[in-house]
Amino acid sequence: MRPSAVPAILLATLILSGCAASSGAEDVLTPVPSTETTNAITKPSGPIPAAVVGDAAPQSSAQQQALSWTGPVPEPQALVPADGAVGMPMPTERPVAMLMPAEPGINPDTGPKSSMRSRIYGHRFRDAKPINFGRISPRKLAVHGVDVSRWQGEIDWETLRKQGANFVYIKATDGGDHLDPMFRKNWRRAKEAGLKHGAYHFFYWCRTGGEQADWFIRNVPKEANSLPPVIDVEWNGESSCKQRLSRKRVLEKMQVFMDKVERHYGQRPIIYTAPDFYRDNLKGELLNYPFWLRSVAAHPSKVYPGRKWVFWQYSGSGLSEGVDGKIDLNVFNGDESDWHDWVASR
Repeated sequence: MRPSAVPAILLATLILSGCAASSGAEDVLTPVPSTETTNAITKPSGPIPAAVVGDAAPQSSAQQQALSWTGPVPEPQALVPADGAVGMPMPTERPVAMLMPAEPGINPDTGPKSSMRSRIYGHRFRDAKPINFGRISPRKLAVHGVDVSRWQGEIDWETLRKQGANFVYIKATDGGDHLDPMFRKNWRRAKEAGLKHGAYHFFYWCRTGGEQADWFIRNVPKEANSLPPVIDVEWNGESSCKQRLSRKRVLEKMQVFMDKVERHYGQRPIIYTAPDFYRDNLKGELLNYPFWLRSVAAHPSKVYPGRKWVFWQYSGSGLSEGVDGKIDLNVFNGDESDWHDWVASR
């Protein structure tokens, strides 16, 4: 090395050192979890697993690893302000992505036949508060299933399936930062037991639809054989959120959530609701969406006249081997052939 080059090299070294010293890691803003509290409608009859409340974003490598089972975390997207403009308009003549059998026994042209048809188990459920539905009893329909959350605790999924649970909807998320502590285990075990399974989100009226969609997407796997996602919309008097929005605002917030979830999963979400909420907000609305209706005292045609439906929740007091305590009972609107075709078309 020539002596004349030494000063230049020393000067370059000092400059690089100064740059390195001034380029520290950027500060990361940590979002503060919401103080919202939402509760499932069904109350526990035994010990309840301790809840684990997640943050709105991973805070450490351990938390990132805990969520790694769902795949890559989607890129952040702009959230819709609570009282601001909605990003997507209400649909008017949108194509129906999910066809619904209009009446039991009718086999709609919903797509190709499935070459791998799962066995349908006849229902053996009992009911702590049995209802006489008359000649249009849910017992006359072929494909029964359940929905579960943390309140059911540990479930023997193999036994539950043989009792007649041919499908299950599993509580996944509430609002923008609550994850059901049993969701991951229930999702995995239901899949291992061969149940057709999907996830539902309990919608929280004090958070934006965009936030809630992001939280659901982050926690619920995108699996080819899973059932369509569900948005559970109802008035919850036990929530810390006491807002009762106008019908217009309710529909706007729902639409933001549903559009975002549909884009991610490639399946149109199903809307679950109860009679009072339906009367206030959904009667005559969202005709291009499939519905899952709660009606525990009468057939849905009497409680929701004119509304087509895919699933009917006919009991909140079901009893079954494989589960301690009560469980919600549901039925698909169609026969076995309709069910297989509907699943294949998903």
